[in-house]
Amino acid sequence: MRKITYRQAIKEALAEEIERDENVFVMGEEVAQYNGAYKVTEGLWQKYGDKRLVDAPISEAGFVGLGIGASMLGLRPVMEFMFWSFCYVAFDQLLNNGSFCRYMSGGLMNVPITVRGPANGGTNVGATHSHTPENLCANHPGIKVVCPSNAYDAKGLMKTAIRDNDPVFVMENTLLYGQEWEVPEDEYIIPMGKANILKEGKDISFIAHGRAAITALEAAGIMASEHDIDAEVLDLRSIRPLDVEAILATVKKTNRVVLVEENKPFCGVDAQISHIIQEEAFDHLDAPIKRVSSIDAPQIYSMPLEKIQIPDARRVVKKALEIC
Repeated sequence: MRKITYRQAIKEALAEEIERDENVFVMGEEVAQYNGAYKVTEGLWQKYGDKRLVDAPISEAGFVGLGIGASMLGLRPVMEFMFWSFCYVAFDQLLNNGSFCRYMSGGLMNVPITVRGPANGGTNVGATHSHTPENLCANHPGIKVVCPSNAYDAKGLMKTAIRDNDPVFVMENTLLYGQEWEVPEDEYIIPMGKANILKEGKDISFIAHGRAAITALEAAGIMASEHDIDAEVLDLRSIRPLDVEAILATVKKTNRVVLVEENKPFCGVDAQISHIIQEEAFDHLDAPIKRVSSIDAPQIYSMPLEKIQIPDARRVVKKALEIC
């Protein structure tokens, strides 16, 4: 094991898959000569050349459409969005064509495309650059969505995504790029649809994804040290497919649950999870399901106010104490 950053883990996954499969290439704005807007692809163009790292013009609709077509013909493109906020101009290609192609062709055409980039607020870039659209994308059958919370998961899920025969959206978090975690030197992959228990507990469950899982883990530490309450933290990793079995297992174990996400609350991922829990594990609940989401407003540009808008550990603890 060695410690590497979230950014380095993604780059290693891309490099290993480029070397493993000649059909893999990376395309996006500034991914080649400029080394990527967030330096995730740094050095890859120098090593693998113009055919494997392709700079695209500022036209997400154009280069994502190219990627969808290329994937239908057998290539495995990895498309980078500088921000996932820019996916909206490519919705027709991604969600109307890419997601339904295999179904509408009767299985004759696969669309093995991976779309990746940062999907988060918290970086003081305003409402149009701070979306977390995992709920919107996961609403479309045929799309797979993963939200890694650490470097280990980022590498393993990225490799799985590139090898998958359906469109996979990898939603990263800018604030995690520079953080380090232990990652094996040997090759590994992480299957989609398998949640991970970050911390065992017996009194209450925190269920989260992406950077919110780190927030939940911090909240669990506060619950233990200040309130003598033992919280379990379940990191979903994957939004679609969703590990329903793991969700129900932790609820049945602790009988109390707080759902944590950085998405907005209306029609959020946690709304779906809450429905699943009340339908499948209602008799195991000793208290109402609680949710902690971003404040329901366009992402605030002011840095001090944006920090209040996004869930932090104290907000999670406050909500948890309401049901403990």
